[in-house]
Amino acid sequence: MIINHPLLGPRDAQEFTYLGDASLMNRPDWQAEGAAKAFHDYLYLRDNPAGEHRELWFHEQGDRSWLVVTRNTVTHEILRVELARDVALAEPALEAAQ
Repeated sequence: MIINHPLLGPRDAQEFTYLGDASLMNRPDWQAEGAAKAFHDYLYLRDNPAGEHRELWFHEQGDRSWLVVTRNTVTHEILRVELARDVALAEPALEAAQ
């Protein structure tokens, strides 16, 4: 599988480490009411989607960047690759706009 790195171009997937669901970037607020249950769900409950899914990948054998890869889990087609930093900075702006 080839991952088209936003900065380095096409790279073999063997250079990367898969680190799970990209929603893990959104940690619960530890001070909020019900934080214990929110952290339990955050740590232990995972979806196993068939179809489009956002995943975290780490470029371990390259520039050591974190990526959010949107991939079809049925066909393994990569639909989009973004720097995780850019995704993390964009999401609060999207929430504020809503």
